Amino acid sequence: MKNLACAFTGRSNSGKTTLIEKLAKELAFTHKVAIIKHDPKDKARFDTEGKDSYRFYQAGASVAVVSSVKTTIMLQESRSIKNIAASFGEVDYLFVEGLKEIPLPRIAVMREEVEERFFPYIKAVAVDHTINKKLIPQGIDILNLNEPLEILAWIDQNALPIKEMQ
Repeated sequence: MKNLACAFTGRSNSGKTTLIEKLAKELAFTHKVAIIKHDPKDKARFDTEGKDSYRFYQAGASVAVVSSVKTTIMLQESRSIKNIAASFGEVDYLFVEGLKEIPLPRIAVMREEVEERFFPYIKAVAVDHTINKKLIPQGIDILNLNEPLEILAWIDQNALPIKEMQ
């Protein structure tokens, strides 16, 4: 078991959910994947076709949606990421969408514009052809957003063991 945790960040509609869904589908037959999605506006609904949580579940992953007022595994309170991760049991990969304050190796997803505000707390950026890679600072790895296997290889090399999460 790998037991690796990695986080994803990016502006709304940047492709975070689509990337995480691709990664989960790639891993679903050979690894146990869990996903925690931050819901800062408390608007997520479970099991509604087309919604993020539905898509993640259909991709073969266990899912938790976290907001400031609740954690959906239908609790009426927020829980720590470590506590939520423990509720999934042993997993190979834990992907966290959002929650930039959580100290995990983090990939920013960027399309169409470079979001400099993410640079201080990311280790890599996943981009497509619309991004000028010269605008990405040295020291931040540049990954191809359309190559999930490349991104998974980066995660295998850089992710934090779940047991070391705070």
